[in-house]
Amino acid sequence: MKTSQKGLGLFGMLIVLAIAVAVGYYAYKGISGGDDAPSCRSSSTACLQKCRRTTTEAPAAQACQDACRSEADACERKGR
Repeated sequence: MKTSQKGLGLFGMLIVLAIAVAVGYYAYKGISGGDDAPSCRSSSTACLQKCRRTTTEAPAAQACQDACRSEADACERKGR
């Protein structure tokens, strides 16, 4: 008795659908830029990088970095 299966069947279709959903999700995340709300740490890092790029004088850079740290502390207190 020889049986042959035509097509993927229900289980195969579920596997293909799960893979398609996963690929779509990661593609969306890649295009949209990742997280909806940045974490305190990533916001602080971006702020410090901005200070390094935009300030050339030491006192101005120090003031910018202090502002970034105070914003990061406030963010941590909010629990974001």
